[in-house]
Amino acid sequence: MKFDINNLVRENVKTMKPYSSARDEFKDFDVAQMIFLDANENPYQNGVNRYPDPQQISVKGVLAKMKNVNPNQILLGNGSDEVLDLLFRAFCEPKIDNVISLPPTYGMYGVLANINNVENKEIVLSNDFQPQVEQILDAVTPNTKIIFLCSPNNPTGNSFSTESVITILENFYGLVVIDEAYIDFSDKASWLEKLEQYPNLIITQTLSKAYGLAGIRLGICYASAEVIAVINKIKPPYNVNELTQQRALERLSDPVKIQNEIDSIIAQRTALLQVLGTVSFVEKIYATEANFILIKVDNANQRYAELIAKGIVIRNRTTQALCENTLRLTIGTEEENKKLMEALTAI
Repeated sequence: MKFDINNLVRENVKTMKPYSSARDEFKDFDVAQMIFLDANENPYQNGVNRYPDPQQISVKGVLAKMKNVNPNQILLGNGSDEVLDLLFRAFCEPKIDNVISLPPTYGMYGVLANINNVENKEIVLSNDFQPQVEQILDAVTPNTKIIFLCSPNNPTGNSFSTESVITILENFYGLVVIDEAYIDFSDKASWLEKLEQYPNLIITQTLSKAYGLAGIRLGICYASAEVIAVINKIKPPYNVNELTQQRALERLSDPVKIQNEIDSIIAQRTALLQVLGTVSFVEKIYATEANFILIKVDNANQRYAELIAKGIVIRNRTTQALCENTLRLTIGTEEENKKLMEALTAI
């Protein structure tokens, strides 16, 4: 059996035609010389009086060069959450199809499954936070459309083994979505390098973490041109606003500054790991390849409350699978981390 995208796309999506926005029809023209009176816009220029580029061509062009992919292999969304939601809406038939996620992991996979009325089969990770491949593949049915792999994983911080991911890619004929929100903090290569090798591979990334643009909400989907074409059918025509596109281009124009910030976060992560090893109530420090650290403590609820009392907000993950009495600490600035370290030692 081979991967065939036509076996995955919802029937109503196959037959639909995407909304044609005013600007889509003139993308091959010299728009600077044209007078646009077609979209009922305010004609007075203020930088945002016109509708934004519905295909975000400029941003995709920059990303395509950075990531060595073709622009038609990129879809941009209003945050990664919209990208993930579009995948459900394009490929998962409500009340019929199912997806697989691997807790503990990013909570929006389950939330979006519920919103779209799609069953979410949860296969808990192993005790060392790796996919239990045999159980995952055993859970697959003819109606399983997507498997979600978050690597590096949130909240555990570790990457999944290459062998596990390849086994899933080569033995599952639906879509394998690898969420790489934290890939820039890892020394492991992105799965983008394998995009041409696996037609069922989808990679999501974001400008919210390493790029410091959480406030503009820009998520990125990399996949085959065929997969992107399907998602483009159903995406809202102006889902990424003009201000977001402008700010993304501005930020992406300074890769040296971005890398310096990433290097600083990694250095601060190392410093925090050293201090955590001296804190009496920390029982285990989990290996991390992200901009956060998961720790196991004696009493997560108590330690969380004590840090809140000192004005430091972290994340209590104790209710998640395999995460009893764990806290997740995001790496802050040097000054913020110093205050966190002082608070931990004082407690």
